[in-house]
Amino acid sequence: MRAVTGRPTLWHIPVSHYSEKARWALAYKGIEHDRHAPPAGPHMLVALWLTRGGQVTLPVLELDGERIGDSTAIIAALERRFPAPPLYPEDPRERRAALELEAFYDEELGPAIRRLVFHELRSERDGYGELAARTVGGALPGPLRRLGGAYGRAFTSARFRVAGVEAADMARAKVLAALDSLEAALGGDGYLVGGRFTVADLTAAALFYPLVQPPEGPWLLDPIPAGLAAFREPLRARPGFIWVEEMFRRHRRPHPG
Repeated sequence: MRAVTGRPTLWHIPVSHYSEKARWALAYKGIEHDRHAPPAGPHMLVALWLTRGGQVTLPVLELDGERIGDSTAIIAALERRFPAPPLYPEDPRERRAALELEAFYDEELGPAIRRLVFHELRSERDGYGELAARTVGGALPGPLRRLGGAYGRAFTSARFRVAGVEAADMARAKVLAALDSLEAALGGDGYLVGGRFTVADLTAAALFYPLVQPPEGPWLLDPIPAGLAAFREPLRARPGFIWVEEMFRRHRRPHPG
């Protein structure tokens, strides 16, 4: 393991569940770091600049002279350089299982839950204004809040195709399938792999946060959009929903940086 020089810097989106995955890993390992949150939309240019054209998404972590994009790659880099406490199981079979679950939730749950939440925000007059304020990390005056909300609505519609009812229905189905998969994978010990908290648990809990809205999460929707509330309400008693709340309570340490 190479020595780490300088203070790590995380480029992130405050409300993003993929950014929450990276933030959680940094906090879990107690790594002091700086954070920068460019506005949504222009963040794509920032990501391109940071990664030299490699990707248009955040998070990106600056660590020991490297710029590492994608939450999965960020956690892999943190495991190499800050191995304790570990997020990867030591046993090779368990590690493989944890990484497979990480990939499943990244690919199947993450995009679907983002699309669903943005779709339902469209029904709330001030929903996108609140999103704009949270994205820039503070309050916005009324005119700027409305302008930011209109921009956010247009950006998410173009970027994530959130306006269509059919796409929203498919997103709901994928979220439910991921919840079913989570509950099927849970062991009697309350964890997904190896009887302890791993990257699989962190990923599933972080990416479910927009649905579950745990108080330890980065963004509490208030009020929750009516469509999302109706979808969410019958899920609140399910073991997987309760498990996400418990993972946040047990393992989501405050940011140390």
